[in-house]
Amino acid sequence: MRNWTTRAETGADIPTIREINLAAFETAGEADLVDALRADPCWIEGLSLVSADEHGTAVGHALLTRCHIGDVPALCLAPCAVLPAYQRTGAGSAAIHAALAAAKDLGERYVVVLGHPGYYPRFGFGRASAHGIGLTIDVPDEALMALALDPGHPLPAGTVRYAAPFGI
Repeated sequence: MRNWTTRAETGADIPTIREINLAAFETAGEADLVDALRADPCWIEGLSLVSADEHGTAVGHALLTRCHIGDVPALCLAPCAVLPAYQRTGAGSAAIHAALAAAKDLGERYVVVLGHPGYYPRFGFGRASAHGIGLTIDVPDEALMALALDPGHPLPAGTVRYAAPFGI
């Protein structure tokens, strides 16, 4: 594991973040989603985090945007991407840890993720259905996970409402 530098994205990072997402995924869907989210009211400054190599070049990206669990404001972690040459080096984990810490510092309380059930529990995510959290679409139960950033505020029950660009 390397020691990654993490930071909030800057305007100069935007093309690089698009390249990271294009390289990490089979289609341009995630890269296009990031661009659409950046232009949507769900965007929160400071919650698009990159992990950078020793030269300051972004190689990983994690994004948190506004969603709701029922009527309760929450955040959605998606997408997360790392350049293929840097996958399994801790670059993605560093960006996710930095994003979650930034969210907590902003006073955010809840985060949901629809992702690989073998990966996200290391960050504290657990099965959302155990808290009465669901979606309007069918997904494997173990793939929808949630996290309370503040243990003093347990996860609320409800249906996750994503920002419009997600199309859910």
